[in-house]
Amino acid sequence: MDNSKFTLTLTTAVDRLSDEMSLKGLFHQHQDGNPLPSGKVLEEIIDLSRSIIFPGYFGRSNINKHTIRYHLGMAVEKLSKLLEDQILAGLCFSCPKSGKGENTACKLKAKEMAFRLIERLPEIRRVLATDVEAAFNGDPAAENFGEIISCYPVIKALTNYRIAHELHLIGVPLIPRIISEMAHSETGIDIHPAASIGNHFTIDHGTGVVIGATCIIGNNVKLYQGVTLGAKSFPCDENGNPIKGIPRHPILEDGVIVYSNATILGRITIGRGSVVGANIWVTEDLEPNSKVYKRS
Repeated sequence: MDNSKFTLTLTTAVDRLSDEMSLKGLFHQHQDGNPLPSGKVLEEIIDLSRSIIFPGYFGRSNINKHTIRYHLGMAVEKLSKLLEDQILAGLCFSCPKSGKGENTACKLKAKEMAFRLIERLPEIRRVLATDVEAAFNGDPAAENFGEIISCYPVIKALTNYRIAHELHLIGVPLIPRIISEMAHSETGIDIHPAASIGNHFTIDHGTGVVIGATCIIGNNVKLYQGVTLGAKSFPCDENGNPIKGIPRHPILEDGVIVYSNATILGRITIGRGSVVGANIWVTEDLEPNSKVYKRS
């Protein structure tokens, strides 16, 4: 290909890629002072959060009982600042046309939201401690809690989820979803930050698990790999667009066990203490203490 033809090809491609119609819905216009949330910084936020919740297992490994308060103080202060900046970016993303006065209000709101998450960190650790206990008690191959924290993908996924869920409850836009998708990429476990999950929750092996946005999961629930807690087809409005925000995912009551590759769809209730066997579909309510499995 001669140079003139090569230049023409490049120019044509750039013209088509720059066409306003082809960019519709796919282009975020940058405004000075309103950057998008940073994936790299959010990864740092998660790394810091893990080091605060599980000190010595993540982050600095030379922490001891004499230095832990100092290290945690430094980490929490840094986390607060990073959170504030990223939450501000999320707020600006959700309201891209905000003026200077509104931006000042957003900064105050971001600071308050960051403070509220920091305030919730002790409770997040308390709940994650029950998840570690559930994983340990549910796996005879695990030798100690340290192995669970260091090696099991469910703990990384649940740490991301529990942080993202708190941010969702606080009202932070966009960032909770980015954090949950970071865990999805890292572990193969996909938990929507809007889902509600109780204490002592665990996922054995983990790969391929999907938990939808309106799921409600009770205490002492255990899932195995490949489980889907999803939605069936849902209603559309008069224009044929899906109606968003309606409850459409399952409710799992306390003590439910769902074995590998089971699929539970729709706004149904799996009653307390029920067991759902492997490789089956469930689309109707189950009474408490039910047992359903695929018969050979």
